[in-house]
Amino acid sequence: MKKRISLLLIGIMILQLTGCNSNIIPQIIDKGPTKVEASDLTADVTPGVVDAVKLNEAFIDGQMEFAVQLLQQIVEEGKNTKENVLLSPASAQMALAMVANGANGQTKTEMEQVLAGGMPMEELNVFLYNYLLGLREGDSVKMANSIWFRDEEDRLTVEKAFLQTNADYYGANIYKSAFDEQTLKDMNVWVKEHTDGMIDSILDKIPEEAVMYLINALTFEAEWQEEYEATDIFDGTFTDARGEKQKVEMMKSAEGICYEGDSELGVKKNYKGGQYSFVALLPNEGIDIADYVAGLDAEYLQQLLQNPSDKYGEVTLPKFSYAYKTLLNDALTAMGMPTAFSAGADFSRLGRSTRGNISISRVLQKTFIAVDELGTKAGAVTSVEMKDECCPMYDLTIRFERPFVYMIVDNETNLPLFIGVLMNIEN
Repeated sequence: MKKRISLLLIGIMILQLTGCNSNIIPQIIDKGPTKVEASDLTADVTPGVVDAVKLNEAFIDGQMEFAVQLLQQIVEEGKNTKENVLLSPASAQMALAMVANGANGQTKTEMEQVLAGGMPMEELNVFLYNYLLGLREGDSVKMANSIWFRDEEDRLTVEKAFLQTNADYYGANIYKSAFDEQTLKDMNVWVKEHTDGMIDSILDKIPEEAVMYLINALTFEAEWQEEYEATDIFDGTFTDARGEKQKVEMMKSAEGICYEGDSELGVKKNYKGGQYSFVALLPNEGIDIADYVAGLDAEYLQQLLQNPSDKYGEVTLPKFSYAYKTLLNDALTAMGMPTAFSAGADFSRLGRSTRGNISISRVLQKTFIAVDELGTKAGAVTSVEMKDECCPMYDLTIRFERPFVYMIVDNETNLPLFIGVLMNIEN
């Protein structure tokens, strides 16, 4: 029987493209308030300084390609259910980038290709740091990172260089803990505090096999640049993906940034401060939403957003809010990083376990969004669960690979309620 050690990584961020000047940048990661009882080892891994770089075209193209492909894969997986989808590609990207700093060989190559179009992790780390610096220039975004590992030195050895890299570029706090009920409470409190309560927990329990959690949390909250008035709100109808009519509250506004594409109309509505905006794209009549998503192209999408129409639009949007949860394993495998999920994964730069090779077990994402007349709130959590596998020594091996007798017995008397002989297996 195989035993597994799990390592969870959780990441959250919101997509926004920006650049910086060429000076040396001090660390700007918001570590925020934490109320935990775990031993804080953060001072033992002091973050270094990172050079300022301007986000180049390769980085931006890579991020857009990742976002579009991830959306396409998830919508394709769930197109028969017609359920709402809400992803944070940047959250998934951040979580996987942190884990990729522990990858080597083919595992690292595949992750670099999926995350940044082949850009080496050493470069991607620098761009992500500066990307996050841009995100934090206003008051809309809050971000924090932490690493938690089991206080059991004879079980897991974590490479110091891995911790240092995540401290340098992601500002991660580091905690050593017993991984008991108090640790569970500590981590969930940390997640709730750093997502402003939008996501109140990430774990129901800490399994015995778990040895490490890396947590990245980011929230977005902003008011519209031009808020809706009471007279702009009216009762309307929304036709869902199944063709069913739903009564909703609609919001009406006049907008100057609209899009006219080959297969869609769209709008861009700014939030206060002008650093962020809400974009909505409506496929033309007769185009199924799943088909529209399947046909999206990252380069086309960038061109569409960079070239708004010169027409003025009357726009109605529904108020809406919902939470979403999805497993990203199949999507990421299809996008080109299967090795990270296999027994042949190489995460030797992350660390090693006495129980066998470390690989990714699952990538989960939780998201939340609320859009109303005042503005927008959104949050996301991406968890990358790592496991190891080994083959322990057994005193006895029994393989039922030929005919055998079987019974269903009453445990009080050991008398068989049913008894039989399996001579062959028929379909």
